[in-house]
Amino acid sequence: MSEHSLKNMMEKPERLTPGHRMCAGCGATVAVRAVLRALKEEDHAVIGNATGCLEVSSFMYPYTAWKDSYIHNTFENAGATLSGVETAYRVLKRKGKLGEKDTYKFITFGGDGGTYDIGFQSLSGAMERGHDMVYVCYDNGAYMNTGIQRSSATPMFADTTTTPVGKNSDGKVQCRKDLASILASHNIPYVAQTTFTRDFKDIHRKAERAIYTEGPAFLNVMAPCPRGWRYDMSDLMEICRLAVETCYWPLFEVRNGKWSLSYEPKKKLPIEDFLRLQGRFRHLFKPGNEYLIEQFQKTVDERWENLQFLCSKM
Repeated sequence: MSEHSLKNMMEKPERLTPGHRMCAGCGATVAVRAVLRALKEEDHAVIGNATGCLEVSSFMYPYTAWKDSYIHNTFENAGATLSGVETAYRVLKRKGKLGEKDTYKFITFGGDGGTYDIGFQSLSGAMERGHDMVYVCYDNGAYMNTGIQRSSATPMFADTTTTPVGKNSDGKVQCRKDLASILASHNIPYVAQTTFTRDFKDIHRKAERAIYTEGPAFLNVMAPCPRGWRYDMSDLMEICRLAVETCYWPLFEVRNGKWSLSYEPKKKLPIEDFLRLQGRFRHLFKPGNEYLIEQFQKTVDERWENLQFLCSKM
C-alpha cells in the first residue's frame, strides 16, 4: 500500500462514530474503524455483530454508533445471520429488484468468545458454503463483557476469573487455539492475521483484500482489552508491537491456499517483553516461576517455526 493510499485511508469519514461506550484503550473499536476504512466510500455495508463488548457499547436501542446498516446477532449466530443477508442480496440482484449501483458488502464482527467458541459452528458453516462476506474476529483473549472468563483464545497462564492464579494454580493451563489456521483449512479465498502496527498499513491492506476478494474471508485481529489484560491504556500500541516482535502474534495471510508472512522480525524478542506489560501475567515474574515463561516461550517458538515452514513451502 502506497503512502498516498494510506493517507487516503486515514482521511476517510468514520463509519463507527464517537460516542460509544467502549473503554478507553480498548482495541476493539480501533479494529473496527481500521477495517471499515478499507470500504470504498461509494459502497454500502451491512454489519453484523455478535453479542459482546462491542455490541452492548455501540448499540443501545434506538441509538447506534454505526453509520451502516447494523444487525445485532446473538452470541452464536453472527456467521449464519450475515450469510443469510448476503444470500437475500444476491437473490434480489438476480431478480432486478436492486439497482446496478446498489453495491453492498457484508462484514460481521465478533469477539473471541463469539468466534472461537460459541459462534464457531455458524462461522465454519458460512465459510464452507462460500458466502461473499467477511468475518472479523476482534480477539481480546477472554469473555470480557461478562466478567473476564477464559475462552479458547486465552493464552496459557493467563489470570482470568475462571482460571484464577493462586496457591495451586498458575492460571489457564491450555494453549490458545490457532483459529486462523483452522479457517485456512476451510480452503476459502482469504484468511489473514493482523493487529495494529504503527502506521496501520498491515490491517488496512488486509481489510481491503478481505472485503474485495470474492467469496468468504476471515480476519483475525488481536485487539487488547485494558480491563482483562490489565495494562495502562496508553500501552495499547506498544503491546501490539511486542506481540508481533516476539512472534506471539505473527502477521500472515493465506490467499487461495498460499501461505505468506507479512512481516518477519529482524531480531525476534523474548516473550517476556510482551508478557511484562500485562497484569494478567504478573505471577510469571515471581521468583521460582521462570520455568513457566520458558514453557510459554517454547510454545511460541514451535508455532512460529511451523508458520515459517508453511510459508516456505509455497
